[in-house]
Amino acid sequence: MCGIAGIVRPDRDGSVAPALLERMCDVIAHRGPDGSGTYVGDGVGLGHRRLSIVDVEGGAQPMASDDGRLRLVYNGEIYNHPDLMAELVADGVRYRTHCDTESLLRWYEREGAAAVRRFRGMFAFAVWHTDERKLVLVRDRFGIKPLYYHHAPDGSLVFGSEIKAVLAGGVRAALDERALPDFLANHATWGDGTLFQGIRRLPAGHVLTWQDGRVTIERYWDLEMGGARLSGSDEELVREYGERLKEAVRLRLMADVPLGAFLSGGIDSAAITALMSELVDDQIKTFSVAFAEREANELHYARLVAERFRTDHREIVLSPDEFWRSVPRMVWYEDEPMAHPSSVPLHHVAQLARERVKVVLTGEGSDETLAGYNRYRVTLFNLRAGQAWNRLPGFVRSGARGALGLLPEHSRWRRRLSRTFVALPADLDTIYLDNFAVFGRTRQADLLAPDLRSRLAGIDPYAAYHRAMERCGSDDLLDRMLYADSSTYLHELLMKQDQMSMGASIESRVPFLDHPLVEYAARLPRHLKLDGWTTKAVLRRAMKGVLPEEILTRKKMGFPVPVGRWLRGPYRSVVEEFVLSERALGRGLFRPDAVRSIVAEHDAGGGGHDERLWALVNLEIWQRLFLDGESHEHVTAGSGAAAAAGAA
Repeated sequence: MCGIAGIVRPDRDGSVAPALLERMCDVIAHRGPDGSGTYVGDGVGLGHRRLSIVDVEGGAQPMASDDGRLRLVYNGEIYNHPDLMAELVADGVRYRTHCDTESLLRWYEREGAAAVRRFRGMFAFAVWHTDERKLVLVRDRFGIKPLYYHHAPDGSLVFGSEIKAVLAGGVRAALDERALPDFLANHATWGDGTLFQGIRRLPAGHVLTWQDGRVTIERYWDLEMGGARLSGSDEELVREYGERLKEAVRLRLMADVPLGAFLSGGIDSAAITALMSELVDDQIKTFSVAFAEREANELHYARLVAERFRTDHREIVLSPDEFWRSVPRMVWYEDEPMAHPSSVPLHHVAQLARERVKVVLTGEGSDETLAGYNRYRVTLFNLRAGQAWNRLPGFVRSGARGALGLLPEHSRWRRRLSRTFVALPADLDTIYLDNFAVFGRTRQADLLAPDLRSRLAGIDPYAAYHRAMERCGSDDLLDRMLYADSSTYLHELLMKQDQMSMGASIESRVPFLDHPLVEYAARLPRHLKLDGWTTKAVLRRAMKGVLPEEILTRKKMGFPVPVGRWLRGPYRSVVEEFVLSERALGRGLFRPDAVRSIVAEHDAGGGGHDERLWALVNLEIWQRLFLDGESHEHVTAGSGAAAAAGAA
């Protein structure tokens, strides 16, 4: 696990200053505090920061091929490295190290970029061909490891594991207004663009080739959702899924340093913990985080699992003061506004874990592959019920909508029913995308300043999702939703996981996204994913008798953070500083009246604006950090919001 960065220029004589390359690496030093290295050639510079996990003594980067023709910088882990190494050694290849970096380089030397299909793991790497003056960038199948780039008008390319490394390479930070609809609707940008002008992310499962100033991007892997369903009894399929998950966990235990697991108390992290305890002789180290507030505390469930498997368990309970003090620094780690408040506790539990381990296994990925979110079943129900509803006489439907309007404005039932087929058209965009958006299309039209709204007219905030739906090879709606979420929403969760853990200099691994396991899950019968109102049915059945029954049957919580209540109460000054202040409203992005209306409704206890205020707060903090050039220490200590939050 590391950080990479680099610059290539079309002109062979275009030098890359070593000091510039070092700045790019230094700004992501948290990704690799154990070592660093650079390579500078004719019109090229490659940089690397290392977090030593495998072959701690060897494996320094950039790594050169035996003939010096190739230079590699690499971030990630190739879990089938021992098998790949054994195959080459059997062919007479003599290894210089025992690390997976060398396996990656030697297989690339044999097969070029096509070698990526052999790799089972998470990775983002760059290979420089010295003789051809060609750069190849590759990102893993699901985008577990990040990779950003800027292709300049003169043909130069700047890349890095984090956006801040690209900015340190001389790229100017500026807001890309055209990314705002995507961000405002979806918590984060879902396509390959970012909120920064000219800075893009290499899509998951793709290869970028740069040569003579020109860039080509090609897909090397995609999840097939339209194939034939797996045959066999449910019992056989459940047993096979369990064995494949166990194998995915076993592979991710590859390390020459201590490792542990994040344990939330949900079924995903509990399953990982259970399988680790079966595969490892030593006592498993587990780590949990929560808030003191009852609705945001899952420690009871985490303790049940820790006690069942006798783990060496550690916990941390965050105060609201600690949460708000941390927010600007977390935005700096993520490079873009935080999509989810859970980023903050995730970083703090990573810091707790870093005191004892360097690697953790986590439960990301099962929801998008096994239909774990409640919104899948709610949406499918609304679409089916909506078809029947539309066949009722018009006066019945009108009467029901009229009765809905008689309920108290901010009542729970009115809020719930207003998001169902009773009040909304029964189409996927409205019932699913707009319904679960932060700022849906109508709200964006009201929020955006008139000039900006005019400039952004015609931009579809769900364009990336629609493209994914069209690309999916299945006609089954649930398949298409899972595929699209794996291509969009999952990427943001993985970036959160990567950047929050790497901010604490710790590596996180995600067994549920072992690609053979995901390919198997894609072909499971639908009822082994969503069985009536039961989500992740195959996982629950595979863990039956292994996990405590209370874990198997509990409702999904995600990671609740009581941000809305805080912003309405003791941390109202956060809203004053980052949403309502003259500085925030003066940026001209939003209609001041619309913003004030959102805040007023939230203060009154209604509107369901928690996520909207979180997005606005984060967007303003991001602008102060990256566009205005303030440090996260200054934003924290210098704002009235932070002062009210108890910052020193």
